[in-house]
Amino acid sequence: MTSVPDYAGLRFPRGLYGITPDTDDTPALLEAITAAARGGMRSLQWRRKQSASHAALLSQGQSIAGLCRELGLVFIVNDDWKLAQSLGADGVHLGRDDGDLAAVRAALGHERIIGVSCYADLARARALLAQGADYIAFGAVYPSPTKPQAARAPLELLEQARALLNPLPAPRPAMVAIGGIHAANATPVVQAGADALAIIQGIFQADDIEAAARACAQAFA
Repeated sequence: MTSVPDYAGLRFPRGLYGITPDTDDTPALLEAITAAARGGMRSLQWRRKQSASHAALLSQGQSIAGLCRELGLVFIVNDDWKLAQSLGADGVHLGRDDGDLAAVRAALGHERIIGVSCYADLARARALLAQGADYIAFGAVYPSPTKPQAARAPLELLEQARALLNPLPAPRPAMVAIGGIHAANATPVVQAGADALAIIQGIFQADDIEAAARACAQAFA
């Protein structure tokens, strides 16, 4: 049985985890991803919530997958494990309604990363860790314009979640924090135990994407 790579003792890269804005403008998105990678982004989640034809979705996904391979970024697809599989992605991120983790693992195998949303629910995190999640994601840490109604996951909750992870053998699952994170508030999130910071607007809506990514990545310095 193969397994996911050991990212310096983790099953997902430590550092900046960009999440793409929802757009049909693939050339602009590829430029933005490249700029964020220059700034220190280590992994990328492709997130499309707005409706698009299957052909358009597949075309954009193939372009992003190819760019991530070129840039050395870990490429994660949001929600759709079948699309992740067809694109040869490194993994998939599953929300509450995106499928059973055990079934998705059986379909994808152990060589692909499966990350899961835990919102602000430690019991959910425990259960999904027991099922073999490669990372657990909590948020919103801060008020989020992307999901204004999201449950809040305060820094104290991140500290409690990290306590679940610390005893696990290497490579252990990672903890991802998401929601309202940007350069000015990122450091306390890392200090609370986050292994990766998932950021959309704090990177991709910045006037200077490379500089914004570099500033966010400094939280791990």
